[in-house]
Amino acid sequence: MQRILITGALGQIGSELVVALRERYGCDAVVASDIRMTPARDADGTGPFELLDCTDFRQIQETVRRYDIDTIYHLAALLSAVAEEKPRVAWDVNMGGFYKVLEVARESKCAVFHPSSIGAFGPSTPRDGTPQDTIQRPTTMYGVTKVAGELLCDYYYTRFGVDTRGVRYPGLISYVAPPGGGTTDYAVEIFYEAIRNQRYSCFLEADTCLDMMYMPDAIKAAIDLMEADASRLVHRNAFNVAAANFTPETLAAEIRKHIPEFVIKYNVDPVRQAIADSWPASIDDSTAREEWDWAPSYDLETMTTDMLENLRKKLG
Repeated sequence: MQRILITGALGQIGSELVVALRERYGCDAVVASDIRMTPARDADGTGPFELLDCTDFRQIQETVRRYDIDTIYHLAALLSAVAEEKPRVAWDVNMGGFYKVLEVARESKCAVFHPSSIGAFGPSTPRDGTPQDTIQRPTTMYGVTKVAGELLCDYYYTRFGVDTRGVRYPGLISYVAPPGGGTTDYAVEIFYEAIRNQRYSCFLEADTCLDMMYMPDAIKAAIDLMEADASRLVHRNAFNVAAANFTPETLAAEIRKHIPEFVIKYNVDPVRQAIADSWPASIDDSTAREEWDWAPSYDLETMTTDMLENLRKKLG
């Protein structure tokens, strides 16, 4: 029986991954953990929760031993915009924490899922149809930690046999957890403001084209990869995955199909715009499709419909 630990379980991905994994493997088989606590002590209140600082080796080690963990989904990290504001903290958390998780995984023979990002690419990367294997010279601390994390995954697999796997997520969109300081957060905020106020001021330029993904597909990608036949995996980690591709203006137009009075304006944040401009406009995810049959379920139209429907329920 699988015994799973999720770090950063109260974050954007973790909030929904906890639920999905408990539905799949049972509530007691999935231990949620985070450096903060909710009143209910858990992302969904249905299973074990641990207050865990991923930069504390002993805490990780003791938690893995206590629950006899064999798989770790390591999600605890600072996102792109926050990492630029706090680069030292980003290094300590994103790199220091991940290194400790890998060391615990090595000694306890755990499999590890590590989410990388399109932020691992940089301005010298081919911008359109970015291939799986290409130059990676990011210009942000977030990107630097993601590239280093990808390399550590490969190292721990080839050197120690740790079953490391991961994907490069594009911007993620969810109605469950609020935005967490990412450059693509506009694509979440816009839905809240469309419902509440029928208008939104976007911090990216109207024609900024990026790959995006609805959270159910992001959860599906993580679970599908961890359950994939290892003999098929040539790359093992840092798989490009894509779903929808659009600009703020395109997304606004899609929302107007549901909320005709919606208006978008632009108040560009130069820091986040510079980050977005350093990322690919689109990525090629054919390797993931070939090696573990990756296929998204949502496009822009179906995501927008589902997002608005569920967010209206959430906001009452």
